[in-house]
Amino acid sequence: MDVDPIAILNPHVPVLAVFFDGQDLMQDYRLGRQSLEALLRILPSKSTQGWSHEVHILITLYWLAHGLSYSVVSRAFDVPRSTVCRLVHTGVEKITALRQEVITLPPPGELEEVGQVFSRCVGAIDGCHVRIKTPPGPQGQDYLNRKLFPSIQLQAVCDGKGFFLNTFVGYPGSVHDTRVLKNSAIYKGALYPPSGFFLLGDGGYPCIEEPVAIITPYREPLQGRVQSRFNQHHARARSIIERAFGMLKNRWRSLFFKALEVHHTFVPSVITACAVLHNICLTAGDMLEPAEDVGDIGVVPPRLVRGEQGGHGQRDRLAGLLSAPRVQPVELQEHDYL
Repeated sequence: MDVDPIAILNPHVPVLAVFFDGQDLMQDYRLGRQSLEALLRILPSKSTQGWSHEVHILITLYWLAHGLSYSVVSRAFDVPRSTVCRLVHTGVEKITALRQEVITLPPPGELEEVGQVFSRCVGAIDGCHVRIKTPPGPQGQDYLNRKLFPSIQLQAVCDGKGFFLNTFVGYPGSVHDTRVLKNSAIYKGALYPPSGFFLLGDGGYPCIEEPVAIITPYREPLQGRVQSRFNQHHARARSIIERAFGMLKNRWRSLFFKALEVHHTFVPSVITACAVLHNICLTAGDMLEPAEDVGDIGVVPPRLVRGEQGGHGQRDRLAGLLSAPRVQPVELQEHDYL
C-alpha cells in the first residue's frame, strides 16, 4: 500500500501510525484490518479537498468508534476541527451510500432460513431505539419513547446469520412499531419475503399475511401448551435479530450507549452507516459478539391490530405442527399462504 503524505507529515500521530504500520485496528477503529480494507476497496477513492481517501475514512471511523466531539478527534489526528467536521459528515454519507450495495434482499434461490424449527421462515424483523439529544422546539416531545428518553428508530430485517437484509431509519421514538412498518418500503412495496415465506416479529407487529407475511407470538394469557411451546420456539428463532442488534451496538457502543451528539437530522445517516459496516464486517469474518447488556428497550407485549388477522391461521397451523409428532423442521406448504 502506498504511504499517505499526511502520515509522513504527521509521524507523531498514533492513530495514523496504527493503520500505516500494520498494527491491530480494533481498539482505535472498532473493526479489523480485513474489514477496513474491504471498505476502502468498495468506496469511491477520490480524495476530498486534498485529503487522501485513507485518511478521510480513518477519521470517519475513529469518530464512529468513539463518539467523540469533533474537537477531540481534531487533536487526535492533528487536523483542524472544521476539517474534521466536514470529513466526518462526507465520510458518513459515503458509507451510507453503500446501503443499496451492501444491505440487499437475497434472490429467491438464495434464501437463508432462520433457525432449525420453522421451514419457510427467511428472516426476523424488529426495531431498535437509538438515543439522541432532544431536538429543540415542540417537536422534541415526539422523540420521547415509552422509556421516556429521546430516540430515533431503526427497523431492520436480518437473515439467519445476522446480516441485515433491509433497514429503515428515521421515525421518532414515540411512533409505534406498526406505524413504522407500514411506512417502510419493505411493507409498501411488498418487497420481502417472497410469496410462501414469512418473517418472525415480536408482539409490537401485527400477525399478518399481506403485504408482508409476519408471524408473531401468541398474546397472553396463553391457551394451553401448544401456544406456550410455539412462543418458546418463536422467541428462540427470532433472537437472531436481537443478536444482530447486539453486535451492532457492541461494535459502535460509544454511539449506541449514549445520546448521539449530533443534529437529529444527521442521525439516520450515522445509523445507516453503522448498519452498512456491520454487514461488511460479517462478510469479512470480523465477528464482535454482543455484550451481555445491549441496552434493548424491552419486549413489546403482543397486541391485536384491528383488521389485520391474516396471519393468525398460519400461526395456528405452525403451532399445531410444532406440537404434533414430527421430524424437524416444521413446514407450511405453499398452499397454506394462498
